[in-house]
Amino acid sequence: MRQSHFSTEAWPQPGRAAAWRAELMVARLCCENLCADHTLHGTVQSRTTSAGIELACISSVPQSVAVAAGKDRGLVLLMLLEGEAGLATTGASNSLRANEIVCVPAGAHAELSLATAFRLLTVHIGPALLAARVAAPQPTEAIKLTGDAGLLFARMLCAAADTFDTVVSADPKALQPIDSTITEFLATALIASQPPDLAGLTQSRTAIFARICERVDARLAEPGLSVASIAADEHVSARYLQKLFEKSGTNFSVYLRTRRLERCRTDLANPLYSKLTVSDICYRWGFNDPSYFSHAFRQQFGISPSSYRDQMMPAPAKVVAQRISRGRPEHVRIQPIARDQLPANDGIAPASAPGHPGHVSRWGHATDSFGRRHHRLNATDKTVHWGYLSRDLPAVLEVESGDKVTIETLTQHASDDWERMIEGDAGAQSVFHWTAEKKNVDRRGAGPLDASIYGRGAGEGFGVHICTGPVAVRDAMPGDVLEVRILDIRPRMSANPCYHGKAFGSNAATWWGFHYRDLLTEPREREVVTIFEIDCERSDGKARALYNFRWTPQRDPAGVLHPTIDYPGVPVDHSTIEKNYDVLIDIEIPVRPHFGVIAVAPAQNGLIDSIPPSSFAGNLDNWRVTRGASVFLRVAVPGALFSIGDPHASQGDSELCGTAIECSLTGDFQLVLHKNGEIDPNAPFADLTYPLVETANEWILHGFSSPNHLTEFGQKAQSHIYMKSTLDEAMRDAFRKARRFLMSVKKLSEDEAVTLISVAVDFGITQVVNGNWGVHAIIRKSLFTGA
Repeated sequence: MRQSHFSTEAWPQPGRAAAWRAELMVARLCCENLCADHTLHGTVQSRTTSAGIELACISSVPQSVAVAAGKDRGLVLLMLLEGEAGLATTGASNSLRANEIVCVPAGAHAELSLATAFRLLTVHIGPALLAARVAAPQPTEAIKLTGDAGLLFARMLCAAADTFDTVVSADPKALQPIDSTITEFLATALIASQPPDLAGLTQSRTAIFARICERVDARLAEPGLSVASIAADEHVSARYLQKLFEKSGTNFSVYLRTRRLERCRTDLANPLYSKLTVSDICYRWGFNDPSYFSHAFRQQFGISPSSYRDQMMPAPAKVVAQRISRGRPEHVRIQPIARDQLPANDGIAPASAPGHPGHVSRWGHATDSFGRRHHRLNATDKTVHWGYLSRDLPAVLEVESGDKVTIETLTQHASDDWERMIEGDAGAQSVFHWTAEKKNVDRRGAGPLDASIYGRGAGEGFGVHICTGPVAVRDAMPGDVLEVRILDIRPRMSANPCYHGKAFGSNAATWWGFHYRDLLTEPREREVVTIFEIDCERSDGKARALYNFRWTPQRDPAGVLHPTIDYPGVPVDHSTIEKNYDVLIDIEIPVRPHFGVIAVAPAQNGLIDSIPPSSFAGNLDNWRVTRGASVFLRVAVPGALFSIGDPHASQGDSELCGTAIECSLTGDFQLVLHKNGEIDPNAPFADLTYPLVETANEWILHGFSSPNHLTEFGQKAQSHIYMKSTLDEAMRDAFRKARRFLMSVKKLSEDEAVTLISVAVDFGITQVVNGNWGVHAIIRKSLFTGA
């Protein structure tokens, strides 16, 4: 079932009326008289069923609409759900009450004068479908569907309209019966509603004909069903029965064959009958000869039965691709990852190894006056892991609690402009090196190494972030709390002499962005990359856009074509793009450097997609994770295994289009371990099951659609989280955490906590693009004057 949702609120005033008129035309209506643009408000929710029945639920302000003409127009049903309307048809005018249905055949005229705000349901059934499925006389003018049949039909359509929002998210398999339900109701209502002279039948003969059609439908599965057997059941002659069908515009044989073909078509599209052969289904509905059935089916519907079944039941991978945007497909079982598929332990011997030196000599360290060491961890192909987190990753550095460490991080979007963000940079070049002969960092994501699902590349891009680490903290054990103090953040300067002293970043408005299927202008689905220059001279620097370009299909060095941004680090061939330098003119964006991903290793086994955040933190994408802040994380595995990545120059709350200004950064950190048995019960992080950020003035608590998706959804977590996330659940989780924090840390009663949350705690949308959507609660320290 295809669906769309239109709102005038999405359009600027100058184009609002034109957009509204165009959307009504999609719903087979022509706007005759419209109010002024500034008062216009309207929404249209559209659905097209698998058989091609078009439904639209329209809500708007007073106006006049008419059923639009068109060569492909079939029969249009109009049902007023709320409001007051006058109905004008050829030579007649009267009122239309709520829940009355007007049937407008092709070529007929009907106009509605909607005097108040209204809700209207329209249903369009095309000519071919009408001829195939509705075995009832067609009216020549617009008529109301009356009687008990019309009333029942109206109630069914009203129920469908009231559940439009929920129907769109329902399983498509559950929506298939709506086609036959609408056509069955329509056929019955048409017979009951038309004057006898229009149908060519008297009122008594109309009742007899309706009863005969019901009898035929009940016995469709009988191979020997004939005019004689039905006539005998109804105690009429076979000749009389045939004349009834002729008066209605058909004959018994055509009606019987059409109804059987329709039932077969419904079964062919039903997954419950996928184990039945085409022959089984044809026998099921009274056909004796599969060859005859196949020929009749093709003649009726223009396609063979087997091809129709293939068309209606696509391969599982295609269905998954429509339902989730990122992450591993639900139906695919990914084998556990062997340790030899993880990066080699190139930086440190395990902490338990004899003679472990306590630091990595290749990086070196300095010691301050308090005996704390300062390490450096450069980003190279040997010190990063791309697109996943894992408790099985070997540490590349080990530190003591209280040690400081400088860590380089690289953005996975640097290859959008190789010349500015990679060229001449030895570390970045080692990570991004990818030729037909060699790819330094092969695995990019938590998917299969052989790319056997989509063929995008090793890891399939089920996770996209370049993370530096992991860093082991000596003596860290599950239950402890790791405090990550962010001391400073600096942009990574371009190593290309042509851009000396400058830093650059990339923003990609992508297919996983919140905006993607809500664009106004053509092409409606497009990806746009904008390259920014970062002012590095001042602490309050700005970012300015240099140029943007629309993503064009890019072929990677392995020969795989990427029509969208579906795999991280694909080099962009700038000869295939058109750069637009006239972009964001006279706009400066404040630089708010931060790290999108900051994490300890999850407790669960295997590779964990780096995109959805969770209790271990991960891809928080909160710009408040910046210099001066401390992030508190509950340790889940020995050593904690701290990783950091996804560096951003700036980002707004929500990260709406899919990315921030992705810019490589270097950070200075101090890692402080709080042992579980030594934590003050009144400490803000004593009762910690979520990422807690503390700044000089605030505590920031992170809520998610699923507080711990890996535990909640089990083996299907890395697919289900992308399908089940809502802001409602994220907001509820953030509220619960704020309430818990205030009750446990500040010793408020529940009533006090709820009151304080409502009057003084700010909630913001952290992000809506990371699978596990986020809402954060900000509690200002200044509220507590007695502290």
